Amino acid sequence: MTSDFERALRARGAELEPVHGVTLPARFGDPGREWRAAREGGVVFAAGFRALLAATGEDRITFLQGMLSNDVKALAPGHGVYAAMLTQQGKVVADLRVYAMPDRLLLDVVAWRRTILHEALERFLVADDVELGAPDEEPLIGLEGPLARAIAGEALGLAALPQQRYAHVHTVFESAAVTVVAASELDREGILLIGSPDVAPALFEACVEAGAQPCGMQTLDVLRVEAGVPWAGVDMDESTLIMETGRTAAISYTKGCYLGQEVVERVSARGHVNRRLSGLVVGGDTLPAPGARVRVGDHEVGSLTSAVQSPEVGGVIGLAMLRLKECSPGQQVTVDAGGSAIAATVAALPFAAATSD
Repeated sequence: MTSDFERALRARGAELEPVHGVTLPARFGDPGREWRAAREGGVVFAAGFRALLAATGEDRITFLQGMLSNDVKALAPGHGVYAAMLTQQGKVVADLRVYAMPDRLLLDVVAWRRTILHEALERFLVADDVELGAPDEEPLIGLEGPLARAIAGEALGLAALPQQRYAHVHTVFESAAVTVVAASELDREGILLIGSPDVAPALFEACVEAGAQPCGMQTLDVLRVEAGVPWAGVDMDESTLIMETGRTAAISYTKGCYLGQEVVERVSARGHVNRRLSGLVVGGDTLPAPGARVRVGDHEVGSLTSAVQSPEVGGVIGLAMLRLKECSPGQQVTVDAGGSAIAATVAALPFAAATSD
């Protein structure tokens, strides 16, 4: 069934396509215009690729303190933290944001990992006074770009937005409760608006009227690969150590015990991992498929996880999990694509303007 929000997005020119099982706008006409707006002004996008899991009950803080890799216990209401749920082997079930509220904790995760996260947490619930479930509100829209905060403030009529990353405030928009979170998909200065789906069309329109360019998932994917931001279930999963991803902001080394901590501490003491998520600048115009093998000579050294056409670099770039010995910037490699080997160069993350040989 088509929702009011989908109708509003289509009225703005959205072309909707499935993204990892979630139907979202792929583009609003010109992806180049969207990309430029994200770099120079501000963009607004449907945030249905994110989902929430609410933790309630008296033991919610102590339970999640023992499950997640960052310090949940230290959070005061109105604040948040970036964290990860790991396996006992220190590998990534999901990375997530935790938002502390007076009566609950909200876990914000990419939509295609919410069920996996929920089931992973439920396995460890025994006698804890904790309930996990979907809240009434949802991630509605996000904003990115140097003017994102100003646009959000004008659209919502707010003079002060949360400053600290993952901090959040509550406001009212057209008689509906909205939570405003300082959260970015690109590790920059973004805003996420959470609320009832009923208010999503009006929120989106208010942001457009305040100066935001509508943006689709095609451009957002380009921007997050350029920023070197991996997605759970795409660039990292239960086969990936959290330290291999470079997402060390998700880890507290002082909080005490949590699931997977022994492995994290052991790798930290060793001083390095054997693989690392790296950038690739790929020659030609062909987008290699996720999973494409990366080689040095005849030796396989890793695999590609994401690939996009990048205006920043002026060609094809990708994220790849590579052996440590072969992931130094400047290393020449080849990527398997359609039966041929494409020349590529390892690049540091985030990407800077460069060209492939």
